[in-house]
Amino acid sequence: MSNNKFKILVIEDEINICNLLDTILTTNGYQVIIAGTCKDGITMMLSNVPDLVILDLGLPDRDGLEFIREIRQSDVTPILVLSARNNEKDKVKALDLGANDYVTKPFGNAELLARVRAALRNRRTTEVEGVGEGMFTLHDMTIDYARRMVTVGEEEIKLTRTEYNILEILSQNPGKVLTYAAIIRKIWGPTDDGGIKKLQVNLANIRKKLGSKPGDNKYIINELGVGYRISEEN
Repeated sequence: MSNNKFKILVIEDEINICNLLDTILTTNGYQVIIAGTCKDGITMMLSNVPDLVILDLGLPDRDGLEFIREIRQSDVTPILVLSARNNEKDKVKALDLGANDYVTKPFGNAELLARVRAALRNRRTTEVEGVGEGMFTLHDMTIDYARRMVTVGEEEIKLTRTEYNILEILSQNPGKVLTYAAIIRKIWGPTDDGGIKKLQVNLANIRKKLGSKPGDNKYIINELGVGYRISEEN
């Protein structure tokens, strides 16, 4: 067992899933706290201050989406949704409300642990660097926020203002899926009617300038039908 000190709050009412998650996480060195209802989850959030929340949506007292909405009013703790709901509408809703990632049941142990690590890295990056400060590095790409400069290896990449803003937003949320609507609102404002096509064109240009080939997930991953996220593997 590692000396991992991260504390994970699991909000799940199915005993079998709770036991499985407890085994997977504790075996990998995480501290686990379990709540069976939304109400208990909120209480444990306040009393235990977890580093990550793994949240089921189908809770017996309230919908898990309400938990995300309430918590995000004052708390930025990463939330990983783990749900049997696999339709696009629920995924987009959860992510728009502030969830950091969404995994559907049944799930693979290795994938779940990778998503947990990514969410925790996101928390550490936010705490250390803050928004718009310092530098972000992924593989051979570096973003210097202060200078608004992007380099790949030794080469400076010339991005338009919009392209840079999109890449900056994604990099400031490593491991988190940002929905198409969320990115569009941040870049062009809530009244923009340009739609997803304009975003897709800009992302295609960014990938081309970074040297990515079609289907290459080295830097930016397209979660089809949902949104984009920066690659969490370094």
